[in-house]
Amino acid sequence: MRAVVIGAGLGGLLAGAKLSKAGYNVEIFERLPFIGGRFTNLEYKGFKLSTGALHMIPHGSRGPLSQLLREVEAKVTIIDSNPMAIIKKEDESDIEFHDFKKELSVTKQVKLGTILAYSLKFKPKSDISFRDWTLKFFNDELLLRLADSYCGWSLSLAAKDVPAHEVLEIIDNMYRYKGPGIPAGGCGAVTESLSNIIKSNGGKINTKTCVDRILIKDGVAKGVSANGKVIDADIVISDIGHHETSRMYECRDEKYLGFIKTTRPSRGIKICLSSDEPLIGHSGVLFTPYAERINGINEVTNADPSFAPPGKHLVMSHQAVISDDLNNEITLGLGDLKKLFPDKKYEVLLIQSYSGGWPVNRVSSGSDIGYKTPVCNLYIVGDGAKGKGGIEVEGVALGVRNVMKEIGVG
Repeated sequence: MRAVVIGAGLGGLLAGAKLSKAGYNVEIFERLPFIGGRFTNLEYKGFKLSTGALHMIPHGSRGPLSQLLREVEAKVTIIDSNPMAIIKKEDESDIEFHDFKKELSVTKQVKLGTILAYSLKFKPKSDISFRDWTLKFFNDELLLRLADSYCGWSLSLAAKDVPAHEVLEIIDNMYRYKGPGIPAGGCGAVTESLSNIIKSNGGKINTKTCVDRILIKDGVAKGVSANGKVIDADIVISDIGHHETSRMYECRDEKYLGFIKTTRPSRGIKICLSSDEPLIGHSGVLFTPYAERINGINEVTNADPSFAPPGKHLVMSHQAVISDDLNNEITLGLGDLKKLFPDKKYEVLLIQSYSGGWPVNRVSSGSDIGYKTPVCNLYIVGDGAKGKGGIEVEGVALGVRNVMKEIGVG
């Protein structure tokens, strides 16, 4: 059996590794000169930055991505964060993430516990936003701010822009898998290991190669045309999202095209800092609900010092893009950092924005339409078809898992 994969991002490489281990003849086509897409390393001034959001796996060594990496025997070490996360309060003091309930009245603590327990089985059936859902049960400033901080860090969305049922699935997974964790060597260590697995099983990865169109006969995908050359295949998997995939063949399914038009990407900004001393002092997430823009910060060198030159620390802040004025969003983020670390010395290494053709996610969480297309044997993986309740790369892994089940690969 022959499988063609369009795109060598994390989703495409995970799918390629699973298929190659199952005996498929796999060939991957990537238009960029490097593999990994928004999940690889960017070497800059001796630091290992990331092409995407953060060097972080949301559920660490226990989550869906880690499970999939173990299945394909990827040589990747994931260092679980300790503590998982810290919340910066309004008075600048810190509390453990799971202790935020202690900041509520006893009545609200009981109510929150009851509602979360109930939601394990009964999610909202409507598309009520997570902010409106929170307001429905609680009129509490800390909870509303924490909702925005958590959604901004994990999904690059404000709480008002993501359905409550999706966030509650994510919270379920957070308690199920724990996390987060940091891959030793960064995102690039993960994608490089997957590449080695594919090649060691006879697969091929072509960079700087554009797929011109997907070949379809009688409603069944039969291969692709890449740089004018026809490559036959039994299965075609696309890692470039529904919208771009549909442009590669003549799709006349109005319902499918209508679904695609309703999806929207999520946008974010990452500010990378260098410092001589630790700024947060742990490898977990620092949530910043009282910052004006920044949602969360992590300091990866506390887990793996190789991310920075000797004696240096690498700190990355992440924020959802709220307005269309990108320069102002960056200015507000830089202002937050000054307020968060008023007595610390640091250097801004690089500011990276994720929008347009290079977003945080091609499809924002809660608006995914799944892995299926109107074409038989043509499937979507990656951040354009995440699994339910999956944060970022965990969602990518869940989506790949769904496709593998569909085609009968365990």
